[in-house]
Amino acid sequence: MEYNDKMKNRLKRIEGQVRGVVKMMEDEKDCHAIVSQMSAVRNALDRAIGVVVSENLEQCVREQIEKGEETDETIKEAVNLLVKSR
Repeated sequence: MEYNDKMKNRLKRIEGQVRGVVKMMEDEKDCHAIVSQMSAVRNALDRAIGVVVSENLEQCVREQIEKGEETDETIKEAVNLLVKSR
């Protein structure tokens, strides 16, 4: 699967958020603010996982349909990846 710039940029933004959390810790910011930002990072990462899995699933299913193959197992694997990521 090809990971496009949009996906990579999403992860770069998350990387920036993580650096921001570290800076907040170094600046001894309030616990609630830090945890709030960490939660935002986790949510952003969850969304990024969803994008990667869905894009990959779409590509794999299209290829399997073109080849006349069953797609049930591929879909189950994608759902399992999403469940495990949480």
